[in-house]
Amino acid sequence: MSRPPRHLADLELAERRRAVAELGEREFRADQLSRHYFGRHTDSPDDMTDLPAATRAALAGELLPRLLTPERELSCDDGATRKTLWRLFDGALVESVLMKYPDRVTMCVSSQAGCGMGCPFCATGQAGLTRNLSAAEIVAQVVAGERHARVSNIVFMGMGEPLANYKNVLGAVRRMTDPVPSGLGISQRSVTVSTVGLVPAINRLAAEKLSVTLAVSLHAPDDEARDELVPVNRRWKVAEVLDAAWDYEAVTGRRVSIEYALIRDVNDQPWRADLLGSLLAGHLVHVNLIPLNPTPGSKWTASRPGVQEEFVRRVAAHGVAVTVRDTRGREIAGACGQLAGEQE
Repeated sequence: MSRPPRHLADLELAERRRAVAELGEREFRADQLSRHYFGRHTDSPDDMTDLPAATRAALAGELLPRLLTPERELSCDDGATRKTLWRLFDGALVESVLMKYPDRVTMCVSSQAGCGMGCPFCATGQAGLTRNLSAAEIVAQVVAGERHARVSNIVFMGMGEPLANYKNVLGAVRRMTDPVPSGLGISQRSVTVSTVGLVPAINRLAAEKLSVTLAVSLHAPDDEARDELVPVNRRWKVAEVLDAAWDYEAVTGRRVSIEYALIRDVNDQPWRADLLGSLLAGHLVHVNLIPLNPTPGSKWTASRPGVQEEFVRRVAAHGVAVTVRDTRGREIAGACGQLAGEQE
């Protein structure tokens, strides 16, 4: 399979300087290119008036190739939520979602085209995996968002399992959080990396000693239900996943987020709420309850309001912080579990 073209966002600053030197230019041109891309969010040679006119196009062509082409944009919430369908260099399709709130702007990015985890309630999981995204393809989604609004938060909750694309996701996180001109200069504490529970990769991420938030898509506190909802649970059981999460908490001092899609009569029983609360009690943790978002062909639906309220009450009774997530983007199929990367 052919790879995406080389982009400066795939490279550390020292590597960019070497690449520029190999093109016959002075190394500081790499810093100038980087400031345009990461600081001014442009890849157009016409904007780079501090570079010699004779070399702008050649440098941009070599180190700032266009990685994403917008195929379709949909918005809702009076324009506060914007979903973009992107076509990649090889025709693969991915989606990202920009969400504006009164106190922040969050970018939800994809790390893979499709997903290989096979969770039956998720549109992306049902589509299967096409390929991993490069670090630069991930970063480019955020840069595109920056052209609409100043992005303050990034969540790896779009298409794909981030920790199954570990190397490129880690590279993207570093580009997003390194200061300009090395990267975008977004705080590590404002980045959330989600996983269905790839235990070795969680342990590896903990060893990086970053300040990013770990979000574990748990969806059930017991192995019987989770084996069905999150097939990777057949490899790493609930206890192993939570042990890895608590190790991450201990090493980083960061609160772990537990994602839990509430599905009517599947994982919303009172005893499961009690079990979830007891498993999480005493840890630096926050539960995001997500009313199940509808996906085509799904046999499942969201819990009834009264059942949801009881679930919240029972989890909170164990001293665990719990909130119900705002279902932003549901009407444009841009909410959790709805990204499919399909054209109409």
